[in-house]
Amino acid sequence: MTQLQAARQGIVTEAMRAVAAEERVTPEAVREAVAAGHAVIPLNPAHQGVKPTGVGRLFSTKINANLGRSPTRSGKGDELVKLQVALDAGAQFVMDLSVGTGKGAEEIRAELRDIRQGMLDHSPAPLGTVPIYETISRLDGDIPVMDPAYLLQVIREQAEQGVDFMTLHAGLLRKHLPLTDGRKMGIVSRGGAIMAEWMRSHDAENPLYTHWDEVMDILAEHDVTVSLGDGLRPGCLADASDAAQFAELSVLGELVRRCRERGVQAMVEGPGHIPFNEVRMNMEREQELCDGAPFYVLGPVVTDIAPAYDHIVSAIGATAAATYGASLLCYVTPAEHLGLPDAKEVHQGCVAYLIAAHAGDVARGLPGARERDDKMAQARYDFDWNAQFELAIDPCAARERWLRTRAETGVEANDDHCSMCGKAFCAVRTTKRMRQGL
Repeated sequence: MTQLQAARQGIVTEAMRAVAAEERVTPEAVREAVAAGHAVIPLNPAHQGVKPTGVGRLFSTKINANLGRSPTRSGKGDELVKLQVALDAGAQFVMDLSVGTGKGAEEIRAELRDIRQGMLDHSPAPLGTVPIYETISRLDGDIPVMDPAYLLQVIREQAEQGVDFMTLHAGLLRKHLPLTDGRKMGIVSRGGAIMAEWMRSHDAENPLYTHWDEVMDILAEHDVTVSLGDGLRPGCLADASDAAQFAELSVLGELVRRCRERGVQAMVEGPGHIPFNEVRMNMEREQELCDGAPFYVLGPVVTDIAPAYDHIVSAIGATAAATYGASLLCYVTPAEHLGLPDAKEVHQGCVAYLIAAHAGDVARGLPGARERDDKMAQARYDFDWNAQFELAIDPCAARERWLRTRAETGVEANDDHCSMCGKAFCAVRTTKRMRQGL
């Protein structure tokens, strides 16, 4: 029985109770949100030790860290290091996007399965994948030769192994392809581009769409949450919020409803590159077309001109997204558009997105979201440096920077000022002095 099926039967599962305790809401509120399809708890029973984690507007905004080897860089050891970095930073979800080519189908299958198993074994966070990546990797990149049955086989293998959620690009249809012809960058989603080439080469409909009932059978059997991929997400500001993007989103809404009818948990993926002033509209459009299904967004990236700083650019968009409708934010690292991120860049991406998620929760008035900020304000007023570090999103970075200042300036650990203003010009010291005189 899936979490959605249980919720609709009035059953409060242990996973729902765990989410309720974490989010400080009632178990019944969690059950109602899951039953309505407005929240998901990605949790494959085969993933031993996975932490039940809720995604939805009832809960705090979560972040996801994308990991995985590329055909040219990294391996299992490197990706497990990055996994630990992401978990230590605070990522609540992770995805393994590993690909590989040139070694033969069975060797690639074994290699990718081994990487995935390593992540499942070491990650208490729910793990997601994009099965089309492994499928095409095993075919040595030859997209037209893919048989739909082969893709279904890969989906089943990953579900049986313990994958908690899967991105499936089922909403990109053949009739949508001409809508991309006028775009500056066309199709920038890897999964979307693969499905588009397959449809063009076979003059046939998206096999995930035509075989959706079979896909849902697999997902329901293993309680795998589907993350409906946005294969037509815009890859630059010029392509944002266009007919192609919203045509696909409308189909994703249809697929959400079909998932709910079958008891399969579903969330929806979103853009992409979006001007800041269009972020709110995009969030509200998804909520309308997809009946409040949790929205999982990449960024959005709000300007195209900042390579090496896209973690900052996208965190700006992600803050707005979290404020106006997104429930899960997929991080962007400084390596975006440039290459595969290293461990340091994974950390930077996680921190940027934890900030965005928290700022969005504060902005939308999520109960309790500002408590940590208020504690930080008190710690700063009290010059309680250790409390400030404990409350910081990145405690190690804050402490290291403060210690460096002490070494450079001779400021003592218990001093009631810092090197920015010094004692004489410290506004907090002046405020305290005035208050004591009143």
